[in-house]
Amino acid sequence: MCKNRYQKVMVRIPGDLSYLGRSYMGEKKIDSCIASIVKALQEGGIDMRASCCGHGKGNGKILLQDGRKLTISVE
Repeated sequence: MCKNRYQKVMVRIPGDLSYLGRSYMGEKKIDSCIASIVKALQEGGIDMRASCCGHGKGNGKILLQDGRKLTISVE
């Protein structure tokens, strides 16, 4: 669990979630315990909609742009 610590990661913001009405790359705060996973996915060309580590209340998740969900098991 990251205990509300974040790392800034460059991510693609989808157009439908953007105030610009188009997709763009922007630096966003990502939960530090999953930031390396998010960064690797972005560098691999996999676009996401959202991510959360679960903050100790459950599993983390990364929602992909194509509708799939990655679950990150917390142990």
